Amino acid sequence: MLTGDGCRLWTEVGGDGPALVFVHGGPGLWDMAGDLATMFGGRYRTVRWDQRGCGRSERRGPYTLDRSVEDLDAVVDEHAGGRVTLVGHSWGAHLALEYALRHPDRVRRLVYVAGTGIDDEDTWKPAFRERAGSPAGGWDRASVVRQWTAEFPDRERAAERAEAMATPWFDINVECSATINAQIARRLRETDLAARCRELRVPVLIVDGSEDLRPRWAVDSLAAALPDVRRVILRGASHLPWVEDPEGFSGAVLGDPRR
Repeated sequence: MLTGDGCRLWTEVGGDGPALVFVHGGPGLWDMAGDLATMFGGRYRTVRWDQRGCGRSERRGPYTLDRSVEDLDAVVDEHAGGRVTLVGHSWGAHLALEYALRHPDRVRRLVYVAGTGIDDEDTWKPAFRERAGSPAGGWDRASVVRQWTAEFPDRERAAERAEAMATPWFDINVECSATINAQIARRLRETDLAARCRELRVPVLIVDGSEDLRPRWAVDSLAAALPDVRRVILRGASHLPWVEDPEGFSGAVLGDPRR
């Protein structure tokens, strides 16, 4: 599909029912929600997409939060229509939250998965770096798979799961990652996001893995600010809770009475 400014985005639609749009993490990565599409395809019309400049989408900017929100709105227009459920993961959770804040009339429900909250990053990143250690290597596939292996607490299956994340492999858009991350860090320092969240009338389900290397207390202030929020912590899971605990994850999403 094409965005308003003519950027070509890769999308994939399947299933039947009310629309559910996945918003992948990164920035600079690509959609890895094939398992999720299968998981929810019997209940929802699932929409996957690669963000601008990432994965199978056209490699062109600009790379900004505003542009990312506009692109997500274009995906909703093209493939969903009406009100949608958004499932955002990691950076995608922040993007989905920002979309809901700007377009609450278009969002039926937000599922905020493994996000990092709304506080200044300096409040949680030191704890994350202490747990994760220093990244080794560069942005090539082998180096990234080694980094991703550390995300999984089940050491016997960690390498297998990291390999699955990297298959298929697309070069990481380092420019996109650096540019948007810097912008998000600045906005979190300068913007009272909690005040905006207190006005949000969209139901939000927060799903965390208890073993995520990013401290889960970083999300506490977001949960406290949201008027209509439910939070589920999956014990033993980490940054990709649907991979490590698929039954717990699907149960949390499908068992939410506000779905």
